[in-house]
Amino acid sequence: MKVLLYSEGESLLSQSGLGKAIKHQERALTQAGIDYTLDRSSAYDLLHINTYFLASYQLVRKCRLKGLPVVYHAHSTEEDFRNSFIGSNTFASAFKRWITHCYGQADAIITPTPYAKALLEGYGLKQPIYAVSNGVDLQDFQPIPQARDKFRVTYGYEAQDFIIMGIGLLIERKGILDFIALAERLPQYKFIWFGDTNANIIPHHVKQAIQEAPSNLYFAGYVDNAIIRLAMQACDVFIMPTFEETEGIPAIEACASRCPFIVRDIPVFSNWLEDGYNVHKAANVDEFQEKIEALAVGELADLTEQAYHVAEARDLSQIGQAYQAIYETLI
Repeated sequence: MKVLLYSEGESLLSQSGLGKAIKHQERALTQAGIDYTLDRSSAYDLLHINTYFLASYQLVRKCRLKGLPVVYHAHSTEEDFRNSFIGSNTFASAFKRWITHCYGQADAIITPTPYAKALLEGYGLKQPIYAVSNGVDLQDFQPIPQARDKFRVTYGYEAQDFIIMGIGLLIERKGILDFIALAERLPQYKFIWFGDTNANIIPHHVKQAIQEAPSNLYFAGYVDNAIIRLAMQACDVFIMPTFEETEGIPAIEACASRCPFIVRDIPVFSNWLEDGYNVHKAANVDEFQEKIEALAVGELADLTEQAYHVAEARDLSQIGQAYQAIYETLI
């Protein structure tokens, strides 16, 4: 069995969570010993596709005509399309119709979480839908010697600084406005946000908030994964104020890094991140502030060891085996 792992416009996706998920797929297939190609012109027995643009749709139709099985990886929903870029809410319903049509061409669908699976089932899709995490490669998250010192030297922080980090595109859905609000409320702490977005597609009110952010908040832009791993071992807390995800790879990476972290209490995290057991949750800015302040003075429980077990269950070695089991139902 040979799999075509296809993603249209991969270079444009490289700085997004989708781009990282695609790289995880490649590594998962390699670790599982599954023969795959990225070249659509080569011979293959099954298509595993990540994108829903025109060339992707045409490739799916071609495979259908040739009788080749198609597995669609559903990374996107109407819900996580909203509150992102200029016009996203206006076109959200049309986007839902398009992705539903694309996903509907598949023989099987993979999506990262039971939450995302339930959304897709609510769209009326009848194919088998499998919830398989995007995963994490635990080999990448070994302890980094002197991580705190290295990070502080790199970004100009003092040894005593309490540092709060966030990750994501600079869009409202990722919670960037709440992150800025927290920096304004907590001037005694340092805030750093990793990730970037083309300013031409950011709504004006978000762009303005970023431009007027307080001086204790630094926008680090897009950085290499090695810097993210260093930051997660060096910062005092990672917060994830996102409003909507199909999974949220940084949450798994925080677990793998044994990094204290606080996530927004939203449905996607309900089945695998448990408040007070392996993560701390906050419903709004007030609760984020309360828990950050408690953590800073040592009054919030250390849940990092319990969180690490979440990452262990999502190691790429297991993800590849899950893909193989799905493929074997179709070949």
